Amino acid sequence: MRVFIVYAHPSENSFTHHVKDSFITGLEYSGHNVVVSDLYRMHFQTDMSESEYLREAMYRKDLPLPPDVQAEQKKIIESDAITFIYPVFWSDAPAKLVGWFDRVWTFGFAYGKDRIMTPLYKGLVLCVAGNTMQYFKETGLLDSMQRVMLEDRLFDRVKTKEMIIFDATSREYPDRESNWERHLQRAFDTGRNF
Repeated sequence: MRVFIVYAHPSENSFTHHVKDSFITGLEYSGHNVVVSDLYRMHFQTDMSESEYLREAMYRKDLPLPPDVQAEQKKIIESDAITFIYPVFWSDAPAKLVGWFDRVWTFGFAYGKDRIMTPLYKGLVLCVAGNTMQYFKETGLLDSMQRVMLEDRLFDRVKTKEMIIFDATSREYPDRESNWERHLQRAFDTGRNF
């Protein structure tokens, strides 16, 4: 299976980076092909231009797309599954990834009548959070995060979808380092069993 990973973290020295590497190791262990878009390293432009906005607002799929958007859409078309890996910033993805959705999920490609993006076999969201799962459940943020990523952004663009949150990674938790080992093993196992 060809797995397209959209990765968004500003630091190469982060736990999220280790999660990505462990997941990829698991995928490769099982013989999957992996393609990665590292949005920060690519300097992916996240703001829509006025012409991009007008294309979307007027549902004009005949208007041209920028080359960087075309390149991301090509990666999607050539893949069987898509995975998003990112840290949780204010209960959502980093602005860099949100901007990727704004620009890449275009009319005629990801939505609209006769869209060309066929549903991918699987969609997976792997995100790293400082807070605990208990906190996310008690505050209702878990439901919100899942609705936004799985039900809005992925919607019917993937056949099966799942969100895994690697929680309690903040420096304020004394068991942070033991959580890391557990989380990295889970990332590897998730890739291996993909």
